[in-house]
Amino acid sequence: MTEHSEYPTALGVSSAERIMLFGQDLAADLIGKVSFGHLAYQLITLSPPSRQQARVFEAVLVALADHGFTPTAIAARLTYLSAPDSVQGALAAGLLGGGSRFLGVSEETGTFLAEALSNSDPLPDTDAAWDELARAAVTARRAAGGFVPGLGHHLHKHIDPRVAVLVGVAREEDQYGPHLALFEAIGRVSPEILGKSLPLNGAGMCGAMLADLGIPLGILRGVVLLARCAGLLGHIAEEMRNPVAREIFNDVESHAVYRPAE
Repeated sequence: MTEHSEYPTALGVSSAERIMLFGQDLAADLIGKVSFGHLAYQLITLSPPSRQQARVFEAVLVALADHGFTPTAIAARLTYLSAPDSVQGALAAGLLGGGSRFLGVSEETGTFLAEALSNSDPLPDTDAAWDELARAAVTARRAAGGFVPGLGHHLHKHIDPRVAVLVGVAREEDQYGPHLALFEAIGRVSPEILGKSLPLNGAGMCGAMLADLGIPLGILRGVVLLARCAGLLGHIAEEMRNPVAREIFNDVESHAVYRPAE
């Protein structure tokens, strides 16, 4: 008798009659009964979110979905211009641009905060103690010649309008945890160490919030890309209705100037 391999999964399995997800019937138990944010959270963590966790998770997705004509959006539009038969290619082009300068900050911030928290046992229980932990983390990062992730923004020089709202949502839903506490402390102490005032940015705030929700650090950028996927789809749809990629291409091409390499 032939033995067949098994490929275990805690996610979805299908048969001719049913589609099962998390051991539940997709059609009977999930469709129309849970939000996409709820489902995404459970796909990542394998645990259904509470109402409070779902609201915070979805707030992060909304905060990261679209920021206008960013490099990732421009890449998606230009790729669609080049290959209008390949929506998936345009979407992928935008997602592939998610890196250390755009879309990767949330992951870097969450990792930085987690490393600093791992050096504190027990965790601080006063603002002053949080400030001391933040001061040590920022000082160590600066001494190593690195940037402190989650600080500063190319456009919002004084305040990122997302930050206060996101913190408010986390507090309202009792999801304000140690990563957020440390991140806010970094915002308080960094001017004295760096010699300049840099605002906490929304991407860093989202990284702290996701880490407090228990999202694994290695998947934080994936959550950001999940959010940005919706924004990129919006840009592609708008490119179909009201194209601008051709104008961007023509403008760059018409202003290209040859200069010999030095």
